[in-house]
Amino acid sequence: MSRMIPRERGGWWHAYVCPAHGLELDHGDVLSGVFPEGGARCARGCRVDTPEVRGAWTVLAHQAWARRIRVLALRGEDADAVRLLVEYADVYRELAADGHEGAQAWMLRGRLFHQALTDAIWAVNIGHAVWTLAEHGAPGTDAVLPLLDELERAALDARHVLVDRGDLASNYTTWLTAAGIATGRAAALVRGTSWDGAKQWLDGPHGLYAQLRACVGGDGWEWEGSTYYHGFVLRAALLALRGLAPADVPADVAQRLCGMVDVLAALATDGGVLPALNDGPYVRAPLALEWLELVALAEGFAPSSRLAAVAAQARVEAGAMDDGMDLLLSGQGPWFAGPPLPERPAPAPVTVFEDAGYAVVRSAGVQAVLAFGPHGGSHGHRDKLALSLYGSGACWQPDPGQVPYAHAEFRDHYASTAAHPAFRVDGAEQAECAGRLVARDAVSVTAEVSEAYDGVRAVRRIEAAGSHLVDVLTVEAGAGRQVTAQLRPGVALDVQVQPDGPVRTTWYGPGDEVLHGWHASDGAVRPVTRPGPGTADDPQLTHTWVDLTGYGARIVYASVYRTAAQGPAVTDVRVTGDEVVVERADGSRSVHGTGA
Repeated sequence: MSRMIPRERGGWWHAYVCPAHGLELDHGDVLSGVFPEGGARCARGCRVDTPEVRGAWTVLAHQAWARRIRVLALRGEDADAVRLLVEYADVYRELAADGHEGAQAWMLRGRLFHQALTDAIWAVNIGHAVWTLAEHGAPGTDAVLPLLDELERAALDARHVLVDRGDLASNYTTWLTAAGIATGRAAALVRGTSWDGAKQWLDGPHGLYAQLRACVGGDGWEWEGSTYYHGFVLRAALLALRGLAPADVPADVAQRLCGMVDVLAALATDGGVLPALNDGPYVRAPLALEWLELVALAEGFAPSSRLAAVAAQARVEAGAMDDGMDLLLSGQGPWFAGPPLPERPAPAPVTVFEDAGYAVVRSAGVQAVLAFGPHGGSHGHRDKLALSLYGSGACWQPDPGQVPYAHAEFRDHYASTAAHPAFRVDGAEQAECAGRLVARDAVSVTAEVSEAYDGVRAVRRIEAAGSHLVDVLTVEAGAGRQVTAQLRPGVALDVQVQPDGPVRTTWYGPGDEVLHGWHASDGAVRPVTRPGPGTADDPQLTHTWVDLTGYGARIVYASVYRTAAQGPAVTDVRVTGDEVVVERADGSRSVHGTGA
């Protein structure tokens, strides 16, 4: 099949979703330049052909072509890269003189696409392709100068809109800045002149350094508390810093960037799985390519040994889509002009991010992530005190992720309390709110929330207890309230009710990653299983949901988790007052507090 650059403007990529099944549609050959005959395919058998889906496919096609041109430049296939860039200069001149008339009212309007953010992502690849070609001394790049100048001007105009409305901290602003730097510096290289945009784009009042100070908290998290948007902003920042020495970045900004790397290192499992906290895909091949690129860039700025597993996992998820760009980046000479900063330290067994409101607790093969912080803006979920559980490669009870945003029903579901391993009162949704850290030490963390429901206070304590993990949820709700603790597996789950003991669960991860759970309470609790939607990569895959529901002014739920390979088996779990007693097969016992 012949391949060609699309001659149409792109829409909003989040519309590339099956209306029936909530699945992102198959990309097909996005470099063909031709929308799939008969409609875009859904893995469940649908064919979808609407103006919105066509516009979304065109976004994917343009972005794939920009990436393809950048890869060609990195490979040294200069003539082909220059030819395609010249063609894109013509396309942009024909299509993108004005703001996109198809953009929705809430969008920051782009030119080639509905959104200025999408324009910026595309422009970053174009700018870096030209930058690489200019370093090669490739002939013909001067023909692309009008395109580069227009892209930088468009990024500046869009950034002005965001700054004027007080959105300096927006992830859009990071990418618009990265686009302005990439296209402006590429143009200067082509012209053979020095770059005069540092005040505008780097160290000015709205430049990259000021933007990172605004959008990254003291704990290293991007303010939205989303794994995806955290990596999104870090990748844009490292792309923007090409050609600079890490040691020359202002110390406070470098510290924030190192903190962002530390977040990913602490959040990732030993097998390289990154929990999909708040909005962001659960699994998506194009996202895997982004993680691969980010790890390659971070290696040159602030390396962390734990990110090697993230890259290995991402390469598996990328599959046939992997074009090796991250390897080309590593093989082209240093991205930065000086050596990296010192390697980042390994995370502690208990890591608390107090600003973003996450705690990561590791115990005997189990990694728990407790969510208690601010809501996270438009990308936040109603999941206060949700507890996700992971192994090395197992996602026993994961954060379920998010579908493409244009699917309103499934988007609301995956942001809901019901979809998360959190708690509910009277079957209602939590309010959008923030919890707070109560206590922490070397083996445990305790957090509370008091605004999720009127008149309700909930406390959750997680403890790394040698051969097992202890999870205690205490809810003070007042008389006559229904309180539910939710289990939301991402794997096959067996549930066993016993006459005189805790409810037993067995969670079947890949290979030999099997998790055993014991669930007890201080009162009468009804365990109900029912089918629920799977993680956001395929809402049609059902899993066994478990609701542990009781009634009372104060209810304590205790869960103990142990992997099959760790320590003596647990034989009993009891809740007595403010204590949780764990009995083991070797006759030993341990007593744990509730934290309430």
